[in-house]
Amino acid sequence: MKNIFKNKVVIVTGASTGIGLAIAHEFARNGSKVVLAARSAEKLAAHEVEMKAMGYDVMICPTDVTSEDQCRNLVQKTVERFGTVNILINNAGISMRALFSDLDLSVIKRLMDVNFWGTVYCTKYALPYVIENRGSIVGVSSVAGFHGLPGRTGYSASKFAMHGFLETIRIENLRKHLHVMIIAPGFTASEVRRHALLADGSEQGNSPRAEGRMMTPERVARAVLKGIRKNKRNKILTLVGQLTALFQRIVPTFVDYMYYREMAKEPDSPIK
Repeated sequence: MKNIFKNKVVIVTGASTGIGLAIAHEFARNGSKVVLAARSAEKLAAHEVEMKAMGYDVMICPTDVTSEDQCRNLVQKTVERFGTVNILINNAGISMRALFSDLDLSVIKRLMDVNFWGTVYCTKYALPYVIENRGSIVGVSSVAGFHGLPGRTGYSASKFAMHGFLETIRIENLRKHLHVMIIAPGFTASEVRRHALLADGSEQGNSPRAEGRMMTPERVARAVLKGIRKNKRNKILTLVGQLTALFQRIVPTFVDYMYYREMAKEPDSPIK
């Protein structure tokens, strides 16, 4: 099979840990020129040393995706170094775990700033280059973007917003051959749950789920490249997610009930 990723320029946000880091490695293994973006300059620097020692062509760019200026700078630095952008992976994201009735509204604002506006800002400045190359814009999402999850109001809202935004970008550019993909992993072993925000905006610290039984970031990364290769529109990686996307149109009340039961079973669940 032809390696379509060789020498392609790829930006990955949220690339310091978990899914983002795994995606960066997977593209680099396939010969892409990869730009790793995340808030932690220290973590990025360590990854840069490691990946260059492996012979990968990478660049790091410390970026807080809630800042439009920093997202613009990310794209500018990429173009200065590599000349263009072929693929943008909007992976940076945070989660939350609390009932809306208990929630400080600053938590929802924070999730929208990272998950939604981060995607908007990066896409805005990368889009002309990606369109020129007939490349791909990818949003790393969740089943929470297809059906609301109790205890995750801000997370679901931000992912629904991401979906609407990316769907529209796809339609606006139909005749320009832009590929837009939304990928929805299942629960994945990563730092996301440990950094999930509670009702008061503090981090929960410990994951309420058994990380060892979850999907690996490497599996998600392989699915991202496979989805781009096959020009996928939506790629939902779990059977539960696929059934959710189907049944929420047919029997939405049943899906509501099943997610209520599932989330209520979590240790220390806010759902009663």
